[in-house]
Order: sequence, then structure tokens, then C-alpha cells
Amino acid sequence: MSVYKGPERLTNDRYMTLSAPYRLFKHSVDGLIDTHWHEFFEMGFVVSGSGTHILNGVPLRLERGAVFLLSPADFHSLEPDPGETLQLYDLIFNDHFIREPLMELLFDHRTEYTHWYAEEQMAELLQEYERIWDESMDLQPESEILIQGAVERLLIDLFRKSRTASPQLGEEGKRHQMLQSAVRKGLIYIQHRFREPLSLEEVASYCGLSANYFSECFRKGTGSTFQSYLQEVRLQFARSLIKTTQLPITEICFASGFNTLPHFERAFKKRFQFPPREYRKQ
Repeated sequence: MSVYKGPERLTNDRYMTLSAPYRLFKHSVDGLIDTHWHEFFEMGFVVSGSGTHILNGVPLRLERGAVFLLSPADFHSLEPDPGETLQLYDLIFNDHFIREPLMELLFDHRTEYTHWYAEEQMAELLQEYERIWDESMDLQPESEILIQGAVERLLIDLFRKSRTASPQLGEEGKRHQMLQSAVRKGLIYIQHRFREPLSLEEVASYCGLSANYFSECFRKGTGSTFQSYLQEVRLQFARSLIKTTQLPITEICFASGFNTLPHFERAFKKRFQFPPREYRKQ
């Protein structure tokens, strides 16, 4: 079986260490950053310049005040406008850096976090990012606590801004809160790793439950079996790639977590009535 090679995936061990589960960069982007995804979370804040951010195949404008948050389930590319240089803070962190209640708040449902802060809100954001930068450059025993607090404030503010822009998110959040904590934890795990080989036993173990008990709780909580839910997440992701990109169908198959092209094509046709290539022409 051929191994899927791209787009590039950026890994924790290339950009972070065990002793520092976060890093903040100041980037100057004057050329295309091609499509890629990460093993870690990424929050970007544009200080100046303009360009295009293609997030999960959807083009979005980048300009001063733009903030975006990406999980390991997202893919994106950045390209400045002709003659422009994008200046941005780029904060990366792994899933051990922020507390579990905040992880559940942000990621127990599937949404995209992007917001454009007004000029009068910029000073506060710049102060938070500069505080993180200064503490990172001159680490002291209490620095990680201060940095974690600043990051969590930024994340909560972005969550609130996104929730205000999308009121339906609040109702979805309430529905998820009714699920057992273990099931919510499993949904987050699936949403961030659905492109990888995933088994019921692996997710159940991550949630601290036996496979049989987790399977029963998952079905009662979501109304779906584990395998059906996982396949639906993969198919919806594949459909978004087919609709919004020109990636080859074979690449989309493997990028969405399917092991073989025939299986992907059968599942896609059963779900959406058309094979992937015909669906793209609709």
C-alpha cells in the first residue's frame, strides 16, 4: 500500500521540547507558505500587512487585527498580497499546555475560530503577546504560569468573540455539555486525530474506560456507533476538500483518514449519492 506523503505535517518534536510545550514566534511572511497541518495547536495574530489565509480550503482575508486558531485537524496556507509582508505573532502549543476544561470548551464541537479585532482592541492583544514574548525570552520559575494564563485569556476571548458571531454555537455547546465527560473527551480526540488510524480501543483507553463500556456510552450519548461517527467526520472533511480545493481525489482520500481509495469511493457515494469525482463537478 502506498504511503500518503503530503501536504507536510509539522510535528511537536521539530518545534517544541518536553520542557517547553509552547513557543511564540514573530514571523515576517513575504512569500507563499504552502498547505500544511500540525501536530500541535496554533494561534496566529496579524500585526501588519495583508494577504490570504486558506483554511480547510476556504479563503479568508488576512489583515491587521486578524486572529485565527487551528487545531491538529485543520490544514491551511498563507500568502501575502503582492508587495506586502505579513507580520504576525505565531503561538504554538500542545494539548497538555492548556487545562482540560478549556480544551472541552473550545473543541468538543467542530467550529473554526477566526476573528478580526478592531483597532481599539489591538493594544490589549499586543500587550498580552508581548508579555508572552518577554517571559519566553527571559524564563524564570514562574514564567510558564504567567504564559499559560495569558494564553488562556487569549483563547477564551477568541471563543467569546466567535460565539457572539455564531449564536448557534451556544446551543451546540449546551448539547455537548449534556454528554458524559468521557464521551466529550473522546469526541475531542476523534476531531483532532480522525486523519490517523483510530480504533475504538485506543480512544476508550485515552478516556480511561473499557472498550465495551465506552462504546455503549458513546452510542447513547451521540446516537451513533463509534465507527459510524468516525466515518462521518472523515467524509465531511473529504467533502469540504473536494468542494473547495483542486487536490487530487487520491490525496483527499488519504488526507481524510481512509486507507484505500476503493473504500473511500464506496463510502462517499453511499453518503452523498455521487462518487467523489462526479461530486466535484456538481
